[in-house]
Amino acid sequence: MTYPDAKNYIAGKWIEGGAAPSESVNPADGSVLGHFFPGSKALVEEAAAVARRTFLTTGWAASPRLRAQVLFEFADRLEAAKDELVDLIVAENGKLRGEAVGEMMGSISETRYYAGLARTVLGRTLESAPGNFSMMNREAAGVAAIIVPWNAPVTLHVRSLAPALAAGCTAVVKPAIQTPLVHARVMRCLDECPSLPAGIVNSVNENGTEVGEAMIASPDIDVISFTGSSRTGKRIMAGAAPTLKRLSLELGGKAPAVIFPDADLDGAVKELTHGALVMAGQICVAAARFLVHKSVQADFEARIKPAFEAVKVGPGADPSSEMGSLIDIANQKRIMGLIEQAGDEGELILTGKPLDKGAFITPTLFRIDDLQSDLVHEELFGPIVSIETFEDEAEAVTKANATKYGLAASVFTRDLNRAMRMSRAIRAGTVWLNSHTRLLAEGETGGYGQSGIGRLHGVEGLNDFLETKHVYLEAGTVYGEA
Repeated sequence: MTYPDAKNYIAGKWIEGGAAPSESVNPADGSVLGHFFPGSKALVEEAAAVARRTFLTTGWAASPRLRAQVLFEFADRLEAAKDELVDLIVAENGKLRGEAVGEMMGSISETRYYAGLARTVLGRTLESAPGNFSMMNREAAGVAAIIVPWNAPVTLHVRSLAPALAAGCTAVVKPAIQTPLVHARVMRCLDECPSLPAGIVNSVNENGTEVGEAMIASPDIDVISFTGSSRTGKRIMAGAAPTLKRLSLELGGKAPAVIFPDADLDGAVKELTHGALVMAGQICVAAARFLVHKSVQADFEARIKPAFEAVKVGPGADPSSEMGSLIDIANQKRIMGLIEQAGDEGELILTGKPLDKGAFITPTLFRIDDLQSDLVHEELFGPIVSIETFEDEAEAVTKANATKYGLAASVFTRDLNRAMRMSRAIRAGTVWLNSHTRLLAEGETGGYGQSGIGRLHGVEGLNDFLETKHVYLEAGTVYGEA
């Protein structure tokens, strides 16, 4: 199936731009799905200027009921387009249909969640002295640039856009170059919202790195919300410094899963097979390191290896597939190189293999003892997981906290006190107990260390898009008058 061309969207109009269209490819079979029109620095400047003008000259930022109405309309249109978007996500991203369905349901839920919060952006007041009143008002920060990754092109779009709109910001959005057709369909849902004023949400397709760099440098943009690698996050931070933009960054992860001797091993294996291989491991909170107590290492490996080995890898549209493709052939080759490195530096337990066609690779498990290895420290972002051991709780904490990342972790134990001690000791924004990869609109996510700045989801998801303004009134009080 060939999908409609993905154009840029500025001031409520679809724009091709000056560049020739580029192909979007299905990673499962290499077929061309459609075309997108790359953006440019000039289009970013135009979109940012439109967003700035709309923010300053309309009542959008002061109209919480309008913002809520728009978000409810957006959710309704996402729901109406759900099946079409699921098919497109599977085709353009390569993930399983079930994963795509989950992505759409989560996106719809999140949009409605922030529609509700749009009408409850509250400040506070105080009387600091008789007749002296301070009002702390929460106001929209301005124009938000939202840079969307490819691994969850709807969820991670909505996760930033919905709170930005709920807060009263206007926006310029950049999709990932790998998933422009999915993004364009989401933008069509927005375009169909009858209450959305033109210019509130604008979108410019990527063209190499030109569009992202122009967004970071633009003086018309106040906030950047980015989900992606820590390396790119650092570049964004440096590029945003001259204009002192506010940053909301959810970056890389290296999630440890800590398995204690009293854990339900069958339950842990079930959770971690899914938690490590969901989206072919191409998710920043995926379980990337199995930290196993030495006394149960052999037992755990005897269960996790056949579980990984049994996972059927294949096209996301095939109902029998249990893991989809990587995003492209380049990443397949990268993972093959990591597998070779794992064999050199550690011990391969299960060796991943490419399939005959498409960007597929089967899961890999390897043992490693070197806590200084790049395989332990760096985000691998694929279906490749290390197994490391520990002897006591203190060593488990040390190893769990050994990397520069702190996005997520999980702990498997029947001892509630130990579970709570570990959740306190592990420096990560999310710690799951006897589970992995539970994400919900109401619960904040974000990272410690080099896993990011700020929080997304939940009430705190609004904070990066809001400013606090102090309004002071000295009304005066007269005592003792007749």
